[in-house]
Amino acid sequence: MRVAVLIVAAGRGRRFGSETPKQYVPIAGICALRRCLDTFLSLESTAMVQVVIHPDDIATYGAAVAGADDARLLPAVPGADTRAQSVTCGLRALEPHAPDVVLVHDAARPFVTPRVIGDVLAALETCEAAFAALPVVDALWQSNGDKATHPVPRDGLWRAQTPQGFAFDALLGAHLAYTGDAADDVEIARAMGMEVQLVTGDAVNFKVTTPDDLARAEDHLAQWNQRSTDA
Repeated sequence: MRVAVLIVAAGRGRRFGSETPKQYVPIAGICALRRCLDTFLSLESTAMVQVVIHPDDIATYGAAVAGADDARLLPAVPGADTRAQSVTCGLRALEPHAPDVVLVHDAARPFVTPRVIGDVLAALETCEAAFAALPVVDALWQSNGDKATHPVPRDGLWRAQTPQGFAFDALLGAHLAYTGDAADDVEIARAMGMEVQLVTGDAVNFKVTTPDDLARAEDHLAQWNQRSTDA
């Protein structure tokens, strides 16, 4: 398969509470976008990487990818008002390169692992869509304001991660036919009738959304470095 990776980095990250978008905030000196970019470029299966950025982030993006001299990294393209529209921009940029499949990944997930990427790609050998996810294990409650009202069954519930992989032509067609925004590309694929397979994700593949997540990311790296030193 000719594999394209589409990294979505056009968001503003308002919940993060920083003037610098979360995908560019250093985590032990290296931002989330660069960390996930380096992971994908380290894999022989990656034929090309397309990053979608906010139009105001050209200089910031340039600094983040400085030194990434890999011909597979295509010039970044500007995103649009919504996540769905930004992904469409990236898919259109990839179309002339004719990939067989595309992996859509959030730039704010810096610790995606080769195992998760490989499992999603393996699933795409037999289906047109697959994504990484983890089963919900905590008790779930519906609320009214800050008051709990009733429990919600957790059976069959999964927490979506990225990458989310698709047959390229199928996802492009789904985006062109879809109207409105969506939480992720699986929502668009399902709305267009595509069957999507679940692949077990990894707890370390979390999304940096709040300052607490940034602290968690730094703690993760500190623990990983300590284990490497002890070994």
